[in-house]
Amino acid sequence: MNKHDPIPARIAALKTTPTPALRKQWRELFGTMPPPFNRRYLESRLAYRIQELTYGGLKPQTLKRLAKLGDELDGGDRLKSRIRADIKPIVGTRLLREWQGVEHLVTVTVDGYEWQGRPYKSLSAIARAITGTRWNGWVFFGLKNYRGRT
Repeated sequence: MNKHDPIPARIAALKTTPTPALRKQWRELFGTMPPPFNRRYLESRLAYRIQELTYGGLKPQTLKRLAKLGDELDGGDRLKSRIRADIKPIVGTRLLREWQGVEHLVTVTVDGYEWQGRPYKSLSAIARAITGTRWNGWVFFGLKNYRGRT
């Protein structure tokens, strides 16, 4: 890239481009209808596509390597591959919550969570075991506020 490269300016302009114009750019750059995702997703994918079309995409061997790594991660299971990797804290993370004067320690495991030496599939199940009532486990352990933002 040189100082006369228009690509950085084009990418910066995406932030202030009206959403209908972003959708139009999507149709032009991808040749498909834009997905029904949020604006930030459209901006990031358009920024990548602009660069990809200008400078070239990933090399075939890089794509093969990524596919191989993905298969190693999810065993080729198409359902697992669609689950976001960042929806759960990193394995080994310890969550501490005080409830009615008692501290409860939960450890994130590969398959879910562990509390008091027992495995659980969800934080909500642990919160229910602790409180005796239904809770959103992410809210209970302070990982998400009530408005749904992390």
